[in-house]
Amino acid sequence: MRVSDYPTGIANWADVGSPDVQRSARFYGELFGWDPRVSPTPEAGGYTIFHQGDAAVAGLGPLQGPDQPPAWTIYIATDNVDATAAKVEGAGGRVLMAPFDVMDQGRMAIFMDPSGAVFGAWQKITFPGAQLKDEPASLSWVELMTRDTDSCQQFYGAVFGWEPQVYPMNGEPYTVFQIGGGKSAAGMMAMSNGQFPADVPAHWMLYFEVDDVDATVAKIQELGGTVAMPPTSVPEVGRFATAVDPTGAYFSVISSESAPTAPA
Repeated sequence: MRVSDYPTGIANWADVGSPDVQRSARFYGELFGWDPRVSPTPEAGGYTIFHQGDAAVAGLGPLQGPDQPPAWTIYIATDNVDATAAKVEGAGGRVLMAPFDVMDQGRMAIFMDPSGAVFGAWQKITFPGAQLKDEPASLSWVELMTRDTDSCQQFYGAVFGWEPQVYPMNGEPYTVFQIGGGKSAAGMMAMSNGQFPADVPAHWMLYFEVDDVDATVAKIQELGGTVAMPPTSVPEVGRFATAVDPTGAYFSVISSESAPTAPA
């Protein structure tokens, strides 16, 4: 669906930090059919926005320091990013990058939740975020993987007003965070002992919608990516897989049985 605005609490953008921007642009361009467009504005620092047709769908930029790993970052919509930063600190999180203006496009900040997962917030000025969502080759769902679900439930409730609804999924509890009106904003799963290596930190996983997960996974491998979790089907959710791009950034693809997010 086309999106021109987002309510506070809904993921509205995602971008990937890469040590090799040109390689990442080729990979995602060929994988999803995205058109990578480098911003001509010097202040943008070479930031690339992927387009599907005329719709912006995701971003790409260079790493900001030698200690930053290649990774996708999700951004959650807010109508006041400075107030969000204050809530993050008040709820036990950290402000990693204080709020700042991105030209005339918006205002953003980067945070860390109490369990160590990094995420951003985006306040629209002229740019709302992803202009296409829940369609093939666009962002479909975001999911927090953490070892401290209780603290995160309280944290995101305090920061964004998310209300948890817990459902069984493959024998394990799965939390769907909702905002006013019953809109689904994000998911949360516990990083169970033995399921993840001890050195894998809490993190946000994003899912891109695709028509055929198995065909997409084959293409990921052809393009130099690897598979972290092979295609798996979950009743009433869909079929999904997790992959690693050629520079080391993790992401997931999904063919949804039903849209996991409500219209923004």
